[in-house]
Amino acid sequence: MDKAEKQVVMKEYGTHEGDTGSTELQVAVLTTRILELTDHLRVHKHDESTRRGLLKMVGRRRRLLRYLNRENVGRYRTLITKLGLRR
Repeated sequence: MDKAEKQVVMKEYGTHEGDTGSTELQVAVLTTRILELTDHLRVHKHDESTRRGLLKMVGRRRRLLRYLNRENVGRYRTLITKLGLRR
């Protein structure tokens, strides 16, 4: 993910101008990176170090989503529908 792609994601999912750390934004950035790494691993099946990084990102996203669900269910439901996650 390059800087321009990240800026687009930040504009779409940020809660306010200049937002860089809200939970929704972190989950959205992780989701785009997870999708990119998933495509990479479909081509390069034996890239184990990338697979480990992918699994760490999935775990981090799961923890952030659990936190968001605990703190504000409405924001959680809105985010998973926007991102198309199965939860």
